[in-house]
Amino acid sequence: MFMYIIWSMETGEIVQIFAESGYQVDPQALEVLKRSSHESIQDMIKSIDSSVLVVGKEHLRAHSAAAAVKFREPAKKEARPVALIAVISDITNQSTCIGEYTDFVQYFKHRYNLLGDMLRKRISGRPIESLKKRNLNTGEQVSIIGMVLDIRTTVKGHRLIELEDTTGTIPVLIHKEKDKELFEQARGILLDEVIGATGTLSIDGNLMFANKIIRPDLPNVQNIALERKKAGGKAVFISDIHVGSRTFLEDAWLKFTDWLGDEISYLVIAGDVVDGIGVFPNQDRELAITDVYEQYEKAAEYLNAVPEHIKIVISPGNHDAVRQAEPQPRLPEKITRMFRGDITFVGNPAMLDIGGARVLIYHGRSMDDIIANTPGFSYSDPTRPMIEMLKFRHLSPIYGGRVSIAPEKKDHFVIDLVPDILHCGHVHTAGVSRYKDVLTVNSGTWQSQTEFQKRMNLRPTPAKATLVDLATMEYRILSFD
Repeated sequence: MFMYIIWSMETGEIVQIFAESGYQVDPQALEVLKRSSHESIQDMIKSIDSSVLVVGKEHLRAHSAAAAVKFREPAKKEARPVALIAVISDITNQSTCIGEYTDFVQYFKHRYNLLGDMLRKRISGRPIESLKKRNLNTGEQVSIIGMVLDIRTTVKGHRLIELEDTTGTIPVLIHKEKDKELFEQARGILLDEVIGATGTLSIDGNLMFANKIIRPDLPNVQNIALERKKAGGKAVFISDIHVGSRTFLEDAWLKFTDWLGDEISYLVIAGDVVDGIGVFPNQDRELAITDVYEQYEKAAEYLNAVPEHIKIVISPGNHDAVRQAEPQPRLPEKITRMFRGDITFVGNPAMLDIGGARVLIYHGRSMDDIIANTPGFSYSDPTRPMIEMLKFRHLSPIYGGRVSIAPEKKDHFVIDLVPDILHCGHVHTAGVSRYKDVLTVNSGTWQSQTEFQKRMNLRPTPAKATLVDLATMEYRILSFD
């Protein structure tokens, strides 16, 4: 702040000062100048353009505005929030399976028990075997919880789903005409997901006629909000960089890293840091760098150039140099030591606390299975299969599909804790949506259309990054192509 000191300068003295500098003074301006000091008048004269003949009040106002800017206290720079990352769950160093029969049994039991417990909060499921041993009244409503063992269509076009629990199996019939909404829902049911079914039984108790299908799903928004901590900072979500590919968009990437500034606290990468070697037939024809370690050296060069205040999280994908069977551990030390020391490397999938927000990272290979087995789904909208994952409360329900899954003692794909953000990649198309207050982010790719994608008529949306304010969960999709 500043103020003018009131002086009682004579009119003639003021006129003379301006005249000596080659200016005349307007009478209205003269009244204002009487209250000015000799020093401030000299400053005014210096600020007036030499082309001016008569100094008016407008020239004095312009000088006052410039002086206010000159003397204004500099704005205090907003303190950058402290970047904090904590790993909640990750397969790294926890893999114990060797592929024996008992591993598979334990894996599916763990899945069934976790998801079954979620369903029991909504329905009272009876053991399947007990239904065949009791005499139930015709029309009595019963509920069961089971894993989908088989799905088929009857000769008349009805949906027949065979459910299995630890006591037995039972077919569940969904009539195509009696409840068309339920029938449409049943078309999206996948093998190996755990669901609940409510309906009536046949006379012999060997068939259920369903009138309701229940998935584990997320709790109500209000319940999620109660569990959350106050988050802070801004995070950028990307995936599928594919360093080493001939179609890697280096110019776009450099624009992106130049854009990263003080407001960003985190950079989260959901797999496929490099293009890899031998991932698909004749891949070598599409590579600019044919040695996988050289690919990682180049990727490290790019990521080490990211501003140091930005904390980076890297999870692997199916093109990275880890085992192909999911869940995947973090990148090996031979690779991680190429990168700067403050990067957080995790497995795939992994749940992290990032700045107070729970972020579930999964590369997203199961979307190949979900899209292929769900009518109406396509790679152009990756958020639809991601929302299905939240309804399944499972990231990769189909066992034996396109995704190779290691039968660990625990099913690491079950979404036990509800995330604030589900972040995926893999499909090379960017998209963001919300489901029950969970933000689903698929961050696209940094690779232009490949020959394989051309043959499959897949159109990527490259050079996109999603910026999320962790305090408000507001987002922007930014383009650098």
